[in-house]
Amino acid sequence: MTFRLILALLLASGLTACGGDANPPAPRADHHGHEAADADDPGEENNHGDEDAGHAHEKVGDDHGDEHGADTEATIIKADIARRYGIVVAPAGPGVIRDEHEVQGLLTTAEGRHARVVARFPGPVTAVRVGVGDTVSRGQALATVESNISLSAYTVTAPIAGTVLSRSASVGDLAGEQPLFEVADLSTLWVDLHLFGSDAQHITPGLPVEVTRLSDGVAVQTRLDRVLPGTATASQSTVARATIANTDGRWRPGAAVRARVTVAETPVALRVPLTALQRADGRDVVYVQEGERYERRSVTPGARDGTHAELTQGVSAGESVVVEQSYLVKADIEKSAASHEH
Repeated sequence: MTFRLILALLLASGLTACGGDANPPAPRADHHGHEAADADDPGEENNHGDEDAGHAHEKVGDDHGDEHGADTEATIIKADIARRYGIVVAPAGPGVIRDEHEVQGLLTTAEGRHARVVARFPGPVTAVRVGVGDTVSRGQALATVESNISLSAYTVTAPIAGTVLSRSASVGDLAGEQPLFEVADLSTLWVDLHLFGSDAQHITPGLPVEVTRLSDGVAVQTRLDRVLPGTATASQSTVARATIANTDGRWRPGAAVRARVTVAETPVALRVPLTALQRADGRDVVYVQEGERYERRSVTPGARDGTHAELTQGVSAGESVVVEQSYLVKADIEKSAASHEH
């Protein structure tokens, strides 16, 4: 027996001892005649997993613990997450769209509420009792002056109640015809609005106006009292005047303000705040909430003003629309869509 033949027999007997089967069983067939995969085949298990994933509507997002899915026009945001990030909704409904003109203005003291205090008789100032910013009552002593005529001292008093705006008197100064103090009642102020071009033709007395403080954005509502007949020489503007109540004491004469004058109001069947509108894929959209689901909805805006826009299509009255932090909902939906593309 040759070496090669002996080696072949040894190899064959070793395979048999190890349980090897030179003829593995044929695959089982189902009743359709197709080969059935073994129940333990991992490939079959993966196939079922893919199928289940394909039927899942949404899956959990990374940032919000939200569930995103094949619906790339919607997202799920849990209520506590929405509160944490300041997402606010409000029902869409009827309202008015205003034809508004935005103008600049200046605060001034109101006529009859401002006084320049002078000495009755010339003479040296011997005492000063108030300073700029002090609040005084009518008849309160402001200073003492020694008359050059009688050589006796007399008291200079406040002719009105208000706030001391300026003081030019100091002890030892000679009081004469120049004002020693300026006192103004600042509880009510004038707002002089400067109108240019066509604004001067459209804006008339009685129109509602919203005046906004530039320092902190606080706004008050009032109406135009009058449009002055002259033209401001320096600016060549027409001046419209309104009155505001200085309830918090923070409206100050000389401060610039921004104002929005409403020329006309048009009722509309449906409107939303401008903060609700976003642009997505070249279209105007809003985000409608139902429970914890937020759906992107294409809309057709109509007329708009400085705060609201009319909607003519896309949303029904009473539907809850995201009016604050809508860009967060937009970003969440776009992130979900991008993940599905990959």
